[in-house]
Amino acid sequence: MQQIRSTIARPGACARPLAGAVAALVAAAGTLAGCGGAGATITRLTVGSPGPEPYTLVAGTDRTDVKARPQAGGTKEGDAPGLYGGTRRASTCDRDKLIAFLQANPDKARAWAGVQGIPVSGVPRYVSRLTPVLLRTDTLVTNHGYRDGRATSGPAVLQAGMGVLVNGYGVPTVKCNCGNPLTPPAKKISTRNASYGGRSWPGFEKGNVTRITPRDSREGTITSFVLVDPDATMGFERPRATEGTADGPPTALPPTETEAGPSDSPAPSDSGLESPGTESPGTEPPGEGTPGPETPGEQTPGSEPPGPQTPEPGSSAPGTGVTTQDPGTGAGGMETPGDGGHEPVSLPPSEEPAPVTS
Repeated sequence: MQQIRSTIARPGACARPLAGAVAALVAAAGTLAGCGGAGATITRLTVGSPGPEPYTLVAGTDRTDVKARPQAGGTKEGDAPGLYGGTRRASTCDRDKLIAFLQANPDKARAWAGVQGIPVSGVPRYVSRLTPVLLRTDTLVTNHGYRDGRATSGPAVLQAGMGVLVNGYGVPTVKCNCGNPLTPPAKKISTRNASYGGRSWPGFEKGNVTRITPRDSREGTITSFVLVDPDATMGFERPRATEGTADGPPTALPPTETEAGPSDSPAPSDSGLESPGTESPGTEPPGEGTPGPETPGEQTPGSEPPGPQTPEPGSSAPGTGVTTQDPGTGAGGMETPGDGGHEPVSLPPSEEPAPVTS
């Protein structure tokens, strides 16, 4: 009986180390699954939808008829000609109303400013230096909502045609149809390996999701964006921190719109129309009427209370937008952009340091 008991005991004794080995393998597999953002869930946000936890609600900021950019997917720098679109001499994203809304809602202003790494008192100046554009590719961002007095965050893909405000380095910074602040996506997220939630749209493909990186800080901030109209029939330049009234004349489309290839670098055109320049905007020091440099990376959030500034009156020209269908859960809202236009913003030099490149 001694021998029998010993024989029966052996399988039990082996089971414990075997179970431990299985547990270790499961843990290792979980670790591997997290590598490269493979386990991330990215929320798809369609044009006209504010998405979850919006700061506010704004109609008419997006377009459903934006022609897709030929070169989609991969990583693009924020100053690439034709990366963004817009309607010449018009804008549907009203910066003044966003400033007024945040000043009227100090709790939201504190959360909003914290995401951008600026003091609350600096919100008006910060927003006034942003430029309204339309996305021309499905774009990966980190979307920051507002819930229970705090900012939330999560990876999201914004559908092409959505209106955004971009900073001086060409990075999407505000989602116009809800006021949510945006920041660059985490580097570990893989758009091809991640899972996706939210309603899809025709033509959506993981491989066509674009990741936008800041312009090289050594070149200074962008002085003018080369945009493409929604029908992709012409290009035009929009000076930074303006809302359409200072747009340049029609130009030939950037070569990336007519030629297949991996490069986004501009090149001369044989068209009779004016052609966008082939050099990056200069880095002259800012003077009167010239926006100063910005920092595209993270900054230390400020703790100052909301400033008493009152935004100058004005509104943007209406665009062919879509009405918000998904109201989300945000409290309060901003009015739909009305008639009229804005003159170019005259801004003081920035005191923010240039970003450090690694």
